Amino acid sequence: MFGFGLGNQLVKKLRKNKGFTVTELASWLKIDSLAIKRIDQLKLKDVPEPLKSKLLSLFRGDDDAKIPW
Repeated sequence: MFGFGLGNQLVKKLRKNKGFTVTELASWLKIDSLAIKRIDQLKLKDVPEPLKSKLLSLFRGDDDAKIPW
């Protein structure tokens, strides 16, 4: 409801729940798709901080109105 427990889930699971592919998420965050593939098997709490804050706001749904498609 408020984003609690998101840190203990894998990035891949959160990405799939939102319906993003690796390339879509990489283009949304303006980073390389290889960076997404590297963190795909990590828990969200283990992701380095600048990327973690971007992912957390996206997975919580803060930016749903700003998605370009």
